[in-house]
Amino acid sequence: MPLPFLTADRTFEAAAESALPYDDPDHWRRPYRPGPWRVAVAALGLLLASFVLFGAVLIALTGSVSAAGIVLGAGLALVAGALRLLRMGVWVSGRGLRRVGLLGTRTVPWARVVSVRTVQQPVRWLGLPRTVQGQALALVRKDRRPEDTPPLLTTHGLDFLGRPAAFDRAADTVEAWAAENRADHRTENRTENRRG
Repeated sequence: MPLPFLTADRTFEAAAESALPYDDPDHWRRPYRPGPWRVAVAALGLLLASFVLFGAVLIALTGSVSAAGIVLGAGLALVAGALRLLRMGVWVSGRGLRRVGLLGTRTVPWARVVSVRTVQQPVRWLGLPRTVQGQALALVRKDRRPEDTPPLLTTHGLDFLGRPAAFDRAADTVEAWAAENRADHRTENRTENRRG
């Protein structure tokens, strides 16, 4: 079964004439591959889910259908959590920038984006409370203060820990998407203002 969310869009990896090679600019895509830490945690979750689901089958065979249903629900929740963990990250399209989290998704249209830039700052190590000095891809929005917006990507997150070159490529790609789409929106606004 193909899992398209597990790999980055191949157009980001191919060398092309344009800084942003794509066929469909409105298609949501993640400009980087999930890191080994993220894949390992999801794989462990799926392994645990397989044991739980096997346990649900054994419980159902012994005759306790209600208990089997509870265990089956727990196993399916583990599968859903592991798949959601693999989808987590930053996604881009011509419409905006999307941050997919474990429990929710937030989309910011390009019209609200002031800038996207890489900054040196303390970042969380693997999402834990411990902070270390690293790089972060910061999003500056028109409707929020910069300190109220968490970083999009960090060098010490699940995707980029120990992979600084992958972080640089992903940050450069997201910054290029932001620059191109913000320029497109400014051009559209000027055109509309001249018509009005």
